[in-house]
Amino acid sequence: MNLDELIYCPGTLAEGFSTYSPSCLRNLFNGKKVNHVLPYEQPQQSEEVAEQFIENRKRISISGVQEKLSFLLEKNALRLTKEGEQGTYILKPIPKDLKKVDQVPANEHLTMQIAKQVYGLNTAENAIIFFKDSSPAYITKRFDVKDNGNKWGKEDFATLAEKTKDNAGANFKYEYSYEEAGLLIQKFVPAWRIEIEKYFSLVIFNFLFSNGDAHLKNFSLLESPSGDYLLSPAYDLVNTRLHVDDTDFALDKGLFADDYRSQQYKKSGHPSQSDFTEFALRIGVAESRVQKLLNPFLEKQPFVETLISRSFLTEGNKKGYLLMYNTKRNHLIAQ
Repeated sequence: MNLDELIYCPGTLAEGFSTYSPSCLRNLFNGKKVNHVLPYEQPQQSEEVAEQFIENRKRISISGVQEKLSFLLEKNALRLTKEGEQGTYILKPIPKDLKKVDQVPANEHLTMQIAKQVYGLNTAENAIIFFKDSSPAYITKRFDVKDNGNKWGKEDFATLAEKTKDNAGANFKYEYSYEEAGLLIQKFVPAWRIEIEKYFSLVIFNFLFSNGDAHLKNFSLLESPSGDYLLSPAYDLVNTRLHVDDTDFALDKGLFADDYRSQQYKKSGHPSQSDFTEFALRIGVAESRVQKLLNPFLEKQPFVETLISRSFLTEGNKKGYLLMYNTKRNHLIAQ
């Protein structure tokens, strides 16, 4: 794309900006005026840069299939970390081996922005950033690194469930249910009644926006300043159906630890409002709160369409993304 024609903030998607808006700079870059173009060529176009990226990947310890690179902010410029340095940002360039790979950064950015701006979910701060050739990457601020460079305690749900490749096989992060995952919050979080509502909303969001990669390693508990553990900000939210033909849920058992399905679920093959109500009660959401938490996801949200239209997806993929949202909302509304 032509970066001279930017009219939306590459962070918040707010209208009327040719670079990052003040609110984006404040939340993502601590108020520093950071350029939306990285000081790097794409690795495919520069052998020197490719070597730097390969070396950086050896040191980053964050799991996942998609390539992740460690960056830090030095004065007003982002750069790759060197050996011994603690990164404070994660950069995810266009990945490989997926359909529509060039759309992945825009997809994740849009999905994260919808989660935060439309549904009020607590998310990792993020934006689109561009290489010198205008190709996009997704950048997110690490929430597990303190201002002094030390790290907050963080445990993903695979660890909490005591599941590893060694004891549960290659699919260890998928062999579970969202009900069982919710009960982990009850077990490990003192203020679980508050955090379980956030978890419930996140599970609904993942269904509504076709995130078929919401496995155990994509949920975490994070140490708070007071020393207890809370649900971490949401991360890795992406509409996977734009890229792969996957199922409604990443976890093999789906919502429930048993084979419960509402009549509507059995009929359509997709969960409905009554399934999510049952799910909420099973994980400990107060009955008086369930409908209030569900309502924002049942209602048509015009701002979803606005953000999709402003996103960095191609026009065809904007239509596909919106169609998937409307289809899933119809499933959810069904009784």
